Amino acid sequence: MNKVKTAILGAGFIGQAHIEAIRRLGFVEIAAVAQDDPRKAAEAAAALHIPRATDNYMELLADPDIQVIHNCTPNHLHHEINRQVLLHGKHLLSEKPLTLTSDEAKELYLLAQERKLVTGINFNYRQFPMVQHLKGMVRDGDLGDIRIVRGHYLQDWLLYDTDYNWRIEPAYGGQTRAIGDIGSHLFDLAQYVTGLRIREVLADKAILVPRRFKPIGSVQTFQSGQTAELEPVEVTTEDYCSVLVKFENGASGVFTVSQVSAGYKNALELNVDGAKASGSWEQEESFKLRVGYRDQPSQTVLRDPSLLKKEALPFLHYPGGHEEGWTESLKNMMHHFYAGVMSEGKAISDSVASFKDGYQLMLIIDAMIRSAETGTWQSVEQLR
Repeated sequence: MNKVKTAILGAGFIGQAHIEAIRRLGFVEIAAVAQDDPRKAAEAAAALHIPRATDNYMELLADPDIQVIHNCTPNHLHHEINRQVLLHGKHLLSEKPLTLTSDEAKELYLLAQERKLVTGINFNYRQFPMVQHLKGMVRDGDLGDIRIVRGHYLQDWLLYDTDYNWRIEPAYGGQTRAIGDIGSHLFDLAQYVTGLRIREVLADKAILVPRRFKPIGSVQTFQSGQTAELEPVEVTTEDYCSVLVKFENGASGVFTVSQVSAGYKNALELNVDGAKASGSWEQEESFKLRVGYRDQPSQTVLRDPSLLKKEALPFLHYPGGHEEGWTESLKNMMHHFYAGVMSEGKAISDSVASFKDGYQLMLIIDAMIRSAETGTWQSVEQLR
């Protein structure tokens, strides 16, 4: 069988994670990598054992042998690169956010529909087995009618004023940071697991470190920004946000996102409270799901093929006790995306977030920004 040939645009933290996950599939060949200058591209290709390097991604789009593109570039490049990928007829897996604005997201959503290519956004937290089990519990009515959805996504990698990264700058990361960068994962997960859309929001956001010290030179995500040479920069994107939400079925919710909460590295948590029971999942202990009851002992369900709903089984690969974590969620993402590529879109899993999902999330973020600015509840524009 001929291997699917793919190219990676951007070989930073997330690009390297894509590469490692793709290689675990066995039937996809990484044919090329692109970076923003020739030296960086050559260094990345050599370090990652990729045969071709370029600083001009358009060369890769013009190559008929390359079938799939992974867009792992910084946020501000997503729209134009994604647009060009679709116009050149390549299947596309984009990092989130899909774009920096909802207008740009709408354009890509409509273009993807027109071109009928396999497209997806890497909201990889959908890909955990226990998330799939919780989704199945909601679908089967095990929790009863959903009443409250609670969650947070907490990190501390920007705790100090000497912590700096391109995501802080609106020109590169967008007009929101904590909301768009990590909040988008949380909001997507809440809607995906419950099957409910967010209809209204009331948001409060804050810049808790108003001045940061930017190092001379680039800093990769999650690495310390401390160097000998620093320059002060005024911060205009939020470190924190809490938001009340209302779902389409009348359920209420509350979410908190922060990149300045000491001791929390990648603490994504989702709690779904129903009329019969509750379900709680934490990414940093992703192998288990807590199920709570009022009139019987609560349960901790472990990641074990013999215990999970059948819909969750394609998302786990080892027996119970052989734990699978964040890297496996990336592998699952690639497996389900490339299953769609191999079937020309006929068998793509709903665990792969669509461009429609990405557009809807941008509309949610728009509403949160309006709410934080006005101090009022704001409705979320809904796609049909």
